[in-house]
Amino acid sequence: MNRRLPIALALALGLGAIASGLFMLISPANWFAVPGVTTTGPFNQHFLRDIGLIFLLIGIAMLTGAARPAARVTLWSLAVLWLGGHALFHFWEVAVGICGTGALVQDFPAVTLPAILTAALVLWAWRDAAGGSHRSHPVEDSRAAQ
Repeated sequence: MNRRLPIALALALGLGAIASGLFMLISPANWFAVPGVTTTGPFNQHFLRDIGLIFLLIGIAMLTGAARPAARVTLWSLAVLWLGGHALFHFWEVAVGICGTGALVQDFPAVTLPAILTAALVLWAWRDAAGGSHRSHPVEDSRAAQ
């Protein structure tokens, strides 16, 4: 598989996580007004900023993993632990009746899809690392030579 696509996806996910995290930190009340968020409970500025910090860390992990192949599997795995847990929590809320099933559809682009995509990136990075220890990575090697 071409390396550019997974790296581009990791960069997009990382930048998206950082943008969301900064939005939560800088303007939690405006972030809370995002459609669907208001149905999850009352506004809590402290909690939103806590989650904003988590999204910043996830974004940094994704970007760092994109730039540092040796750290990819570890960093992206840590990111997917939180993203996957977050997505599973949303499924649990539906299962116990806190939210209706429509919440899963509404949340899919921002909650479930990033978890799925990051999990796919972890699998790709793991396979790439396992098969890449004996082959050269021209794009990344050229960056290291600079």
